[in-house]
Amino acid sequence: MDLVLNYADSSVLTPYVYPETWPEDDPFRQIISLLFITNLGAYAVYLLFGILNYYFIFDHSLMEHPLFLENQVQREIIFAIKSLPGMSIPTVAIFFAEVRGYSKLYDSVEDSPYGWFGIIFSMLSFLFFTDMSIYWIHRFLHHKYLYKRFHKPHHVWKVPSPFSSHAFHPLDGFLQSVPYHMYPFFFPLHKMTYLGLYVFVNVWSVSIHDGNFRVPEVLKQIINGAAHHTDHHLYFDYNFGQYLTLWDRIGGSYKNPSSFEGKGPHHYMNKLKESKLSSLSNGHRNEKMLEEDNSKNK
Repeated sequence: MDLVLNYADSSVLTPYVYPETWPEDDPFRQIISLLFITNLGAYAVYLLFGILNYYFIFDHSLMEHPLFLENQVQREIIFAIKSLPGMSIPTVAIFFAEVRGYSKLYDSVEDSPYGWFGIIFSMLSFLFFTDMSIYWIHRFLHHKYLYKRFHKPHHVWKVPSPFSSHAFHPLDGFLQSVPYHMYPFFFPLHKMTYLGLYVFVNVWSVSIHDGNFRVPEVLKQIINGAAHHTDHHLYFDYNFGQYLTLWDRIGGSYKNPSSFEGKGPHHYMNKLKESKLSSLSNGHRNEKMLEEDNSKNK
């Protein structure tokens, strides 16, 4: 995060916001700056990728599903906008520790213990570490003593849209993000890789809420995509994973998505449309028969 902070200082904050006498490395100034940057970045990523997904990927027919709430999209956005500042406060504490040099983040390839191989390996280990950690955190949040207090607000969205991706109770949202932030305190990670992965996980969170179930056949049983996560919203006790189905299989909580079995929300909507078309067709047929009967009676 110090890369972002340094850029913000040099381009905006130092010349236009803070007085010249306030040093850039002052802890209080860094905390204020990080609060502003973190909230601005969170809103930008959430709204930008949410809007792009909503208009170009999300299947809008799902909004006609009986479980899709009235004004749900607006409610999701408002909920997320209200919750993101609460999530950012503990997150900034972690970013502050990174900026002050307490993490294992490094600047250049030369600083990597194993060069480019180390950077590539760290990306894979980051995904493995966070996938494993989020699975258990997410499952823990479904415990009866925690679910109603913290995680239930996210499950209000039975048939989610891309904007439900960040519509969490603040503590719930922060807890599920902790593995992303804690990884560089345990393992070496390139700073640009960290930023790239941070954006990636937010985009991924949007994508698994978008109702788009098109996954290559060979990956359907491996990738925890929107089909798996939609079933999690519908059935609660299955598919807690983030990227892969691995930990659900290990933890005994894997469920083959209903959409892969011809029973998902899309199939329900198709049957509903077929039923409406059939009713309309029967209605037209009945009207025609009545007209014929009337003409004969005349």
